[in-house]
Amino acid sequence: MGSGRWSTNVYDAAKSYRAATGTSAFAYSDSGAREVHPRLDPRGVAVRESRDSAEHPRSTAIAVLFDVTGSMGHVPRVLQSKLPELFGLLLRKGYVTDPQILFGAVGDATCDDVPLQVGQFESDNRMDDDMAHIVLEGGGGGQRTESYELAMYFMARHTSMDCYDRRGRKGYLFLIGDELPYAGVKPKEVRAVIGDELAEVIPVAAIVAELRRRFEVYYILPTGSAYAGDAEILAHWRGLLGQNVIELDDLDAVCETIALTVGLGEEAIDLAEGLDDLADVGSKAGEVVGKALATLGSGRGGVVRGGLGGVDLTGPADTVERL
Repeated sequence: MGSGRWSTNVYDAAKSYRAATGTSAFAYSDSGAREVHPRLDPRGVAVRESRDSAEHPRSTAIAVLFDVTGSMGHVPRVLQSKLPELFGLLLRKGYVTDPQILFGAVGDATCDDVPLQVGQFESDNRMDDDMAHIVLEGGGGGQRTESYELAMYFMARHTSMDCYDRRGRKGYLFLIGDELPYAGVKPKEVRAVIGDELAEVIPVAAIVAELRRRFEVYYILPTGSAYAGDAEILAHWRGLLGQNVIELDDLDAVCETIALTVGLGEEAIDLAEGLDDLADVGSKAGEVVGKALATLGSGRGGVVRGGLGGVDLTGPADTVERL
């Protein structure tokens, strides 16, 4: 996947058509659907791919997975409305080459009908189509935990990215939520939702470590969610991800936050330059984004030397060499 190019004109035309016809941007979910759409069904998927091509010779994989339970159900609607801002910063400001973006949604595998939805890595407006097919179930178990670990398992074991495999460059993965992961990846849930057979439970710390070998992983906890600012939840995620835990005071700034985080990771900007870019494109999010990213270090955690040729890529993420 990942062919084509993003067009704000195409996005605006689709938005105008929906307004004229009274159609929701999330028509599949708003129609009452409570089954995962075939485009987003993780069961039986070998890999979601981010590939180089003549059109996109240096693809960069970016995954955005959001909690759609309870108070987090409004997150994808905000993201969908802000897609032009995200691409405007990534492309016009040159933060990253050939971005290919995957959207997915996380629920609760213990009780939800649709606990995991995963789109494709896309370079064009098909990512908007993937968003349109997400089920906003609004469920969850009410116990301060959701199935983030199941989503991380899928992304660790069912993605293939040329940025990593060919160039040793990690992709980016953003989890947007407000609760804790479960303690481990459970074989029964993996079998039911994804179709893999596991011999035993994988502790959440182990699957996070596996995921971080190929992705720079960030957790965003926005204000307005049920557990915004919760000390226990923040401490738990910081124990898993270190400084890559972002408290965001305004969900409307989420796309700008993601874009600047990628720009910092690519060392295309420093934070001051990124905030100047926000002002330049007319964004009012500078103060919020500046506060959210103030403690975030710039630069990737590491560039793996030699992504191919039998080199062992299974070591801890923070031990690989920078080129």
